[in-house]
Amino acid sequence: MSAGEKAKAKVEQVVGKTVRKAAHAVHKDTLAAKGAALETRGRMRGAKERTKDSFKH
Repeated sequence: MSAGEKAKAKVEQVVGKTVRKAAHAVHKDTLAAKGAALETRGRMRGAKERTKDSFKH
């Protein structure tokens, strides 16, 4: 996995989790859903990169 893509995936996960938890704290359900979506997108990006790497070797 390229370092840039790995970092981007991790940043999306962390930011998504932070947004989701902050939104839950102030009862903003729409923003919480957006944070959860961002976190999931980061997880999927990481999974995609791991899958690509497994086929390269």
